[in-house]
Amino acid sequence: MSQVVLLLGGNIGDRLKYLSRANSEMQKVFSIKKLSAVYETAPWGTDSQQAYLNQAMVVDTDMPAQEVLEVILGIEQKLDRVREQKWGDRTMDIDLIYYEDLVIQSENLTIPHPLMQDRRFVLIPLVEILPDFVHPVFGKSTRKLLEECLDRSEVSQLDQ
Repeated sequence: MSQVVLLLGGNIGDRLKYLSRANSEMQKVFSIKKLSAVYETAPWGTDSQQAYLNQAMVVDTDMPAQEVLEVILGIEQKLDRVREQKWGDRTMDIDLIYYEDLVIQSENLTIPHPLMQDRRFVLIPLVEILPDFVHPVFGKSTRKLLEECLDRSEVSQLDQ
């Protein structure tokens, strides 16, 4: 089994309902090992006005990375994801952050996620569930990546 780290998020519609549905769909396909709290986060890389809800998870799977990507894209579609603009509003986005400690660069998949170290909305939930995981390219723990992150966007744990 391989350990895979994913980040789920969305900012359209009933955001908590979409996260809950995404979690349900994930449980059908993966063995969920760790789940962060839900965080409300400022939009990143876009002029959107609607805040996101984000959640990180660690899953175990025997699927190769490309197949994991295909599965999560299918779950996004099932949850009404429409791709109109890069970093645009969406009901659900599922990013593949890590696949074990592999470094993968292909036409449609880059692991580790190439921008994760620049995004507090990724790093804060990851610090909660994998504070000491070492980024295979930068050789730094999640905690250290967060300390060095220049992004100052607001990220706050959602009271549930």
